[in-house]
Amino acid sequence: MLLERDEVSPGKPDNDGQTPLWGAAWNGHAGVVEMLLERDEVNPDKPGDHGQTPLWCASFNGQEGVVKLLLGRDDVNPDKPDNDGQTPLWCASFNGHEGVAKMLLERDDVNPDKPGDHGQTPLWCASFNGQVGVVKILLGRDDVNPNKPDNDGQTPLSCAAFNGHEGVVKILLEQDEVNPDKVDNYGQTPLWGSAFNGHEEVVKMLLKRPRVSPGQPDNDGRTPLWGAAWNGHMEVAKILLERDEVHAEVPDNDGRTPLWCAARNGHEALVKILLERDVGRPNLPPTEDRTLLWAAAWNGHLKVVDILLERDGVNPHQPE
Repeated sequence: MLLERDEVSPGKPDNDGQTPLWGAAWNGHAGVVEMLLERDEVNPDKPGDHGQTPLWCASFNGQEGVVKLLLGRDDVNPDKPDNDGQTPLWCASFNGHEGVAKMLLERDDVNPDKPGDHGQTPLWCASFNGQVGVVKILLGRDDVNPNKPDNDGQTPLSCAAFNGHEGVVKILLEQDEVNPDKVDNYGQTPLWGSAFNGHEEVVKMLLKRPRVSPGQPDNDGRTPLWGAAWNGHMEVAKILLERDEVHAEVPDNDGRTPLWCAARNGHEALVKILLERDVGRPNLPPTEDRTLLWAAAWNGHLKVVDILLERDGVNPHQPE
């Protein structure tokens, strides 16, 4: 009814630059999209104020019917990025919309490895969010680099490992081009991230790779064991401690050992495990002059204090 009225402008945007077609595409109203596309006054590729076109919106939300309609137009750019450099394929990959990704990848004018402004490719995004199906689709392409890092130096494997996406990690490790021990700009490896976040199964997968160094510290001198100890991930710590290359007494650049971290944060069971291995000297302060006992007491971890006081070598009167 409205489109039959002469005073109605079918391509008029709102205050955010979003046209009626933009809104219909965002919400997946294929019938409305089809009607609007019949009007000469409607620009099917007009972006909103943030640079997001109707195709971008439909791709972001997995609206396959709308995507198909828009891709049937010669005046729609299927690879047009928004103001952050994120293309329709980037969005579909980020959100795991496999059907949309397949449609976009059928186009010769879509770059499957095009990064956004932060250097994150469609594969990076799918890996970050654990979108196994999209990862498989993208890895089936010869023009996708599975080892391409973002602006922070984090590869698809790095972000999948950091976030504990076991399925994606497994697939990426099967790729010959993928470096399983690649450090990012902070010196952190995939193993470092998975250990820090307590992803036990990912840690196990990575440690099976001969190229992975289990004791590799980051730029601050923090090893994977340090990260596991800081956050109290006992099972991960146990796995790492089984490796001869892991030296549990190694401190970070501030002199804090894994045992100090576990004591400071009140991880009682981990403190016991590290003490049983006679790791470190309980009275030895880090460079900031705070002992294990001081750190546990200051943070109110009474059970850790009791555990430490049972040690013969601990001096309860040693000042910080």
